[in-house]
Amino acid sequence: MTIRHVAALAAALLVTTACSGNTSSGPAPTAAASTGLVAVALTVPPGMGAAPFDVDRQVVIPSGWKMSVFARVPSARLAVWAPDKTLLVSVPENGTVVRLVPDGTGKATESVLLKGMNQPHGLTFAGSTLFVAQSDRVDKFAYADGKATDPRPVVTGLPDARSPELGGQYAHALKSVAVGQDGSVYVSVGSTGNVTPADLKANPPRASILRVPPGGGPAKPFAVGVRNGTGLAIAPDGAVWTAVNNRDNIQYPFDRPYGDVSGSSKGQVIPDYVRDHPVEPLAKLTSGRNLGWPYCNPDADTDPGVKGSTQDLSNVGFDTDVETNADGHQLDCAKLPKVEQSLGAHSAPLGLSFVDGGLPGDYAHGALVGVHGSWNAQPPRAPEVSFFPWANGDLGRQQTLVGGFQAADGSRWGRPVGAVIGPDHAVYITDDQAGAVYRLVAPGN
Repeated sequence: MTIRHVAALAAALLVTTACSGNTSSGPAPTAAASTGLVAVALTVPPGMGAAPFDVDRQVVIPSGWKMSVFARVPSARLAVWAPDKTLLVSVPENGTVVRLVPDGTGKATESVLLKGMNQPHGLTFAGSTLFVAQSDRVDKFAYADGKATDPRPVVTGLPDARSPELGGQYAHALKSVAVGQDGSVYVSVGSTGNVTPADLKANPPRASILRVPPGGGPAKPFAVGVRNGTGLAIAPDGAVWTAVNNRDNIQYPFDRPYGDVSGSSKGQVIPDYVRDHPVEPLAKLTSGRNLGWPYCNPDADTDPGVKGSTQDLSNVGFDTDVETNADGHQLDCAKLPKVEQSLGAHSAPLGLSFVDGGLPGDYAHGALVGVHGSWNAQPPRAPEVSFFPWANGDLGRQQTLVGGFQAADGSRWGRPVGAVIGPDHAVYITDDQAGAVYRLVAPGN
């Protein structure tokens, strides 16, 4: 069953996946979706009914599950559970990290844990040590008794809009952070723009995932060609995974007509082609891996270059980018390892976390991805929370866990950023557009 079928049965809700990107009109492609999804009313506790919850809202979730508003946090971004079973949420817009204490009734009390920071975004723990990724640095804090103290730098001098050489221009300044099982610290450093090859030669390189070795030391590139790997997490087996926001306005890469036109379409920016290209990688990183940007683009078409081709979003190879690598001299795209999984073009995957038990049935092991949805496509690709099943060290195909944030006319009332499982086996979802944190509960919890 696709989400389009679910939506037709559930008050015509259009639920698909989606990132930023110019696209043409027409129905957006659907995600691979779980069967048994149903539309249910979102529960809004008293005192939380300000817009967008001043009208009834529905979400599309697995049958028998329930979803409610847990807290109202304007511009909520990424979240992590602390050892004391409180939820920490980053708010880069106002430079704070807030602490949410569950009150036992499905709601939370809120306080400010950290303030005066530079766009704090990524949060993670290693034992009782809290790591916070700001736009220009990563720091670690001692966390105890609901307080974060004794800040110590892990890496400083990361690029952001205040870096003198960038002149105030930085499109992807928000950083994410993960700590490996050996104590290595990984931080995402996004590109300065859509197609900016100079990022790869910067010091430290941008459009990369950097690694700080256990015990400290200089940050060095772990993976490159990662346009904006905001999704960054450690899998149960210790592997590092990233979910990537890929480029916009890709030029058609094949020397032949696209669709019914005559003559070669190579090098043209064709809205119908841009709409579905390039796909957004969900990739397992190894030291030195290159995800291609901006010289190679992952192409999931089963008939590459053919208008209307179906797409296989698993094990995706690369096309040469016409704009930056026309003759292939910058990078041999055929030699790049294929991308393990991917999301449809312009899906804008943001938060990434792993579930290793705690959810029922087929959801017991897998990855949760907050899909922000495209911001300028017509119709927009819709926001959702996606689930990728985990088995034998690999992720399976994308499924929809939570949808319903976007109506058939393209209007939307929320945009998920990240999703993390809590100590109560509920899934907690941040939404920066609605200014909310949701609590998704499976039957029996």
